Amino acid sequence: MSNPIYLALDVPQLEPARALVEKVKAHVGGVKLGLEFFCAHGAHGVHEIAHCGLPIFLDLKFHDIPNTVAAAMQAIHVYEPAIVTVHASGGRAMMEDAKAAAANGTKVVAVTMLTSLDANDLTATGVYGSAETQVMRLAELAHAAGLDGIVCSGQEVGMVRKAWKDGFFVVPGLRPAGGGTGDQKRVVTPRAARDNGASVLVIGRPISRAEDPAAAARAIEATL
Repeated sequence: MSNPIYLALDVPQLEPARALVEKVKAHVGGVKLGLEFFCAHGAHGVHEIAHCGLPIFLDLKFHDIPNTVAAAMQAIHVYEPAIVTVHASGGRAMMEDAKAAAANGTKVVAVTMLTSLDANDLTATGVYGSAETQVMRLAELAHAAGLDGIVCSGQEVGMVRKAWKDGFFVVPGLRPAGGGTGDQKRVVTPRAARDNGASVLVIGRPISRAEDPAAAARAIEATL
């Protein structure tokens, strides 16, 4: 992948979203469409963004019984996504069925631990141990299920890369040096994540909310 940056297009209105992609597409390698965008714009929105000519990452985080997730995965074949997410905590059978139902050429990656969480949040949900332990546990499960890779923070990607050498690793929650963290808790810079083995760098607000999004994307690209 020549440019690992995927723009997280968390923009509620379609036309501004399209305009943003057109502004930055020379400096990003793809577009991530999450729940906010998909719920607001559905199939029409996905197709409109796809017309911009960049690979689409559907970050829908499927998490349900295996049969339901497999059916949902089949239903999104029409979008021809490059990447789709499921939750690793859905279990091995769910992940196996998700991968089996995915379109050829679509990478299925498992969300391990959201970058907005830390060890205290894990404990509050009944999961004990460090973030690193939890991410590695779920990464091993995703690997055993035959998935292409995982989603994890830049703080864990190096550790997982050592154990899963040919895995595909998506890293969100990235902030340029000196930038605010917002609602993210486990953050690193894009360059640090890339150096530690990230395959895809998901970057949203540092680009989308910049005064000059194209300049912001170009500046981040220049650090890689």
